[in-house]
Amino acid sequence: MMTLAPAGFLSIGDSELEYRMIGPTPDAAPTLVLLHEGLGSAKLWGDFPDRLAAATGCGVFAYSRAGYGASTPVSLPRPLDYMHVEALEVLPRVLEAIGFRRGLLVGHSDGASIAAIYAGGVQDHRIFGVAMMAPHFVVEDMGLAAIARTTADYAANLRAKLARWHRDVDNTFLGWSNAWLDPAFRAWDISDRLAYIRVPIAILQGADDQYGTLRQIEIAQDECYCPVEVTIIPGIGHSPHREAAEVTLGTIAEFAKRILTEEAATAGNSVAPLTGS
Repeated sequence: MMTLAPAGFLSIGDSELEYRMIGPTPDAAPTLVLLHEGLGSAKLWGDFPDRLAAATGCGVFAYSRAGYGASTPVSLPRPLDYMHVEALEVLPRVLEAIGFRRGLLVGHSDGASIAAIYAGGVQDHRIFGVAMMAPHFVVEDMGLAAIARTTADYAANLRAKLARWHRDVDNTFLGWSNAWLDPAFRAWDISDRLAYIRVPIAILQGADDQYGTLRQIEIAQDECYCPVEVTIIPGIGHSPHREAAEVTLGTIAEFAKRILTEEAATAGNSVAPLTGS
């Protein structure tokens, strides 16, 4: 296992993936692994990872997938199964590289979908729960329309804003938008993975999410056999951790602490108690 510095790069295949490690390392405490949105990065989480570490007493690990942040760019176009590739081929290698022992996955948007694919496709007994913000399980017309509007705004306004966060901003944006707007992507559907998730799930979604309706949550409730806790936050859109930071932080921290405390009790107190506020 590598010794994790507070920030650096992981060598995963042909890519160098930037990361941040906040709080105790995976050998010292449970770890919450953050999986960012389709235009996100390790740094675009802002202070959310730091606050989550403080609130839970867990370590928090955030990294930028290839094509994002300061990580190695990817070849375009991305394959339409890129989230499956991330979940089933890349994420296992990341967890191995950091010496992950126990904890939760916390994903936003594309990252939440990747977390669902992993939890439903890899029976990893180190994962005790999954928190998903604004997840996608199927493609919706209103979401595609929002992506089309975002794409139309990219050159005029959004490109300059995103450029401060991404090494190759065109690689980031076009990799995401061209995949979602490909006509063949309408068939993308990961709802079949949900029935295979064996750990508790918490889903948070803004009532006014422009990229997905409450149908996404209804699919999870219909398909999952595991416990599904739902928090609908009124008056916000697609980014709960930015638009309603206190509610989101409190909900995820409480979920993580409860799940990990229950797991520690089941394991005969072999896991150190959590000390976050």
